[in-house]
Amino acid sequence: MWMHAQVMAADWAWWIGLLLGAVPLLVLAVWHSNDAGHCAAFALKRWRHHRGATRPRLPPGHMGLPFVGESLWLLWYYKFARRPGPGPDGFVDARRRRYYGGAARAGDVGVYRTHLFGSPTVLVCSPAANKFVLNSSQDGAFGIRWPAPELVGLSCLVNVEGRQHARLRGFVLAAINRPASLRAIAEVVQPRVVAALRSWADAKGTVSAATEIKKVTFENICKMFASMDPSPVTDMMDGWEEVQRRRRRREGTVDDATSRDLMSGLMEMEDEQGKKLCDDEVVDNIVSLIVAGYESTSNAMMWAVYHLAKSPHALHKLREENSVVSRDNKNGGFITLDDIPTMKYTAKKPPKPGTYQVFGGGPRVCAGNMLARLQLSIMLHHLAVGYKWELLNPDAEVTYLPHSKPVDGAAMSFSRLDSV
Repeated sequence: MWMHAQVMAADWAWWIGLLLGAVPLLVLAVWHSNDAGHCAAFALKRWRHHRGATRPRLPPGHMGLPFVGESLWLLWYYKFARRPGPGPDGFVDARRRRYYGGAARAGDVGVYRTHLFGSPTVLVCSPAANKFVLNSSQDGAFGIRWPAPELVGLSCLVNVEGRQHARLRGFVLAAINRPASLRAIAEVVQPRVVAALRSWADAKGTVSAATEIKKVTFENICKMFASMDPSPVTDMMDGWEEVQRRRRRREGTVDDATSRDLMSGLMEMEDEQGKKLCDDEVVDNIVSLIVAGYESTSNAMMWAVYHLAKSPHALHKLREENSVVSRDNKNGGFITLDDIPTMKYTAKKPPKPGTYQVFGGGPRVCAGNMLARLQLSIMLHHLAVGYKWELLNPDAEVTYLPHSKPVDGAAMSFSRLDSV
C-alpha cells in the first residue's frame, strides 16, 4: 500500500513537472507563431519574386499574438500610460530600446514591423521614412487603404488614387484654398467665433474649451460647406455678414465665392474638359471635408488655448501683435485674409521642413491646410484681443483616445479683458 502511494505520488509529480515545463514552451510557441508565420510567408514571396536581385528585408519588430498582434500593448500605451508616464510615444520608444538600444541613433531608420487590429503593419516614425512614404504614394509603392472607406464615401479625395485623385484634388483646392475662397471664408466664420466667445464670457462660469470649441468649429464648417445653421448660437450674431454682402451687391462688387457655400461651388465647377463633378463625388467630398476639418481643427484650437494659458509671455506677445492688427483694420474688428501674413508672431518658429508633418506631405498633403491655418489665426486673434482665461486644472492628466485632450476638457474660467 505504501509502495503504491509512492508510485502514484511519483506519477503525479512527473505529470506536474511535465505540465510546468510545457506551459512556458506553449506560451513561447504561441507568442512566436504569428511572427514566424508572417516571416515565412514574406521569405517565400521574396524567394519567388526576387531571385538573383537585391532582396527586400523585413524591418525589425514582432507580430505579437495570433489575431490580436500587439494591439493590446498599443491600447495600453494610449489609454493607460498617461502623464507623467510614457504616453503613446512609449509604444515606439519600447521598440527603439529593444532593437536599437535606446534613443535614436545611427542605423535606426524609424521603421518597425508589428501587427495591429488584425493587419500586418509597418510602423513608420522618423521624418526621413515618413517623407519617403508620403512622396511614394502615387508611384504604386504604397496604396491607400482606409479601414472603412464607405463611411466617408468611395469617391472622396482620401479614397481615390491616380488621375481620379488629381482631378478631384483640383476641384477641392479650387473650392477651399483659392485666395478668393479664403477671403469669403474669413467673412463667414468670424461672426460665429465672436458670438461664441461672447457667450463664454457672459456665462461667467466654467467653460470646457474642448466642448465649446468643437461646437463653434462644427457650426462654421456646416455654414461654409452647406449653408447650414445648426446651433442657437447663430442667433447671437450681429448683422455684419449680411450688411457687408448687401453693400457689395449694391456696389456691384459681390464675389461669387462669398455668396455661395462650398457645396454649390463644387457643383458648378468644371475641369479642363468642361466636365463637372457628379452628385456622389460632391456629396462624398463634402462629407470627408467635414469629417477631416472638424475634429482636427477644433483639437488644435483647444491645445492652443491650453498652452497659451500656461505661457503668459507668449500670450502677452500674441496680444501685442494682434492688438496692432485689430487697431489698423477697417472692418469693424474683423480681420481679413490680407491681415494674416502680417501676424508674424502668430506663425512664429515654423518647424524644420520634414520634421513635423501635421498636414502630411507629398502629392496627398492635406487639401485644407490653408483653411485650417486661417481658422486657427482667426480664433487666436479674437481670443488675444478681447479675452482672458485661466485653466482650472493645469496639471490635468491627458487622455489620448480617440484624440488627445486633458481629462477635464481643458476646463477654464473665461472673461473679457478689462479694456474690452
